[in-house]
Amino acid sequence: MEQTESGAAPPTLGIGMVGYAFMGAAHSQGWRTAGRVFDLPLRPVLAAVAGRDAAAVRAAARRHGWAAAETDWRALIARDDVQLVDVCTPGDSHAEIAVAALEAGKHVLCEKPLANSVAEAETMAAAAEAAAARGQIAMVGFNYRRVPALSYARQLVADGRLGTLRHVRVTYLQDWLVDPAFPLTWRLEREHAGSGALGDLGAHAVDLAQYLAGEPLVGVSALTETFVRKRPLLTGTGTGAGGLGGGAGSEAYGQVTVDDAAVFTGRLASGALASFEATRMAAGRKNALRLEINGERGSLAFDLERLNELSFHDHTEPAVSAGFRRILVTEPDHPYLEGWWPPGHALGYEHTFAHQARDLVQAVASGIAPAPSFADGLQVQRVLAAVEESARGNAVYTPVATPVPTAVTAPVPSPSPSRVPS
Repeated sequence: MEQTESGAAPPTLGIGMVGYAFMGAAHSQGWRTAGRVFDLPLRPVLAAVAGRDAAAVRAAARRHGWAAAETDWRALIARDDVQLVDVCTPGDSHAEIAVAALEAGKHVLCEKPLANSVAEAETMAAAAEAAAARGQIAMVGFNYRRVPALSYARQLVADGRLGTLRHVRVTYLQDWLVDPAFPLTWRLEREHAGSGALGDLGAHAVDLAQYLAGEPLVGVSALTETFVRKRPLLTGTGTGAGGLGGGAGSEAYGQVTVDDAAVFTGRLASGALASFEATRMAAGRKNALRLEINGERGSLAFDLERLNELSFHDHTEPAVSAGFRRILVTEPDHPYLEGWWPPGHALGYEHTFAHQARDLVQAVASGIAPAPSFADGLQVQRVLAAVEESARGNAVYTPVATPVPTAVTAPVPSPSPSRVPS
């Protein structure tokens, strides 16, 4: 841990995390790592983790470096050594835990999507606004904003390198539900997950589209489908794809109550068009997040499977030599790279959570509202609700309710001018 100029270690920030599965492990890695890589004004301390299974949460605490374990999230919030509560539970508990933490005077980080409904998200955004007046910070965890290449893409768009935007395309494809024998986990039940691929993957796609464009979606036209409507009931404690569940050993079946896939088009506030596809039924695709943005002066393209690279086309160049160029986003003056390795040494998925922790700690220390805020999370929830409403009407165009009227993003780490492609 780096020390301040005076030689004294910075003050501590006690972290309490609720939930310890896939996202809990990723967040733990981020909290453990951020203060060892970046010179932070506060030192994150992993004070306590909470979960309902006493043996499992104690094992998670040992594995991930948490000092204590709790079996009641209320007890975690009440701890004096916890100043920030990190919510990594299924969506049906986000609102209750986050609002309680804010009302208890804690800062809050909440995994995406912010909630399971617009009403819950509105409650959370209102609680965050009230807490902000007391000096508290609330942020929603859309970690893909923290991929250096995507932060850099946002900078290029903000700098006008693409000119007026015309098209945004995002696809997010996975295959862990292709097998109809995969069991009925909580992610396939509306009462716990809110929606299926739409909320799980589509929320990331919507947030990235709005973040990179710097403007909200104002209307959508959508189709959704559930291809496998009944699945074996979950038994045992095994894990399936990506640690998302597993262990089917019973002939009993339960109803899948969420979508397997969502396809929708949309319009941004400026009039630019957008298209989205989110599915967990794309055989052979493990975590394929891809996007492209086209403007009057150029285009950007990104593929999460090559997350250290950004493709950029400058349409103002002579046609005889113009084309997409590969930018390797590993230079120390690219976003977030000042704390990592020499140029050319790649980063990965886990690093986005260290970047998320860094940004949140800096926001807490400075008192400056972080991005994405709970208001940004609410805007995404309103888009998801419009998608579902449109799909119920067989793709009828549906306005997004009361969209955020201004840009839905905050400044991102800026690269040196020397790194902006010419």
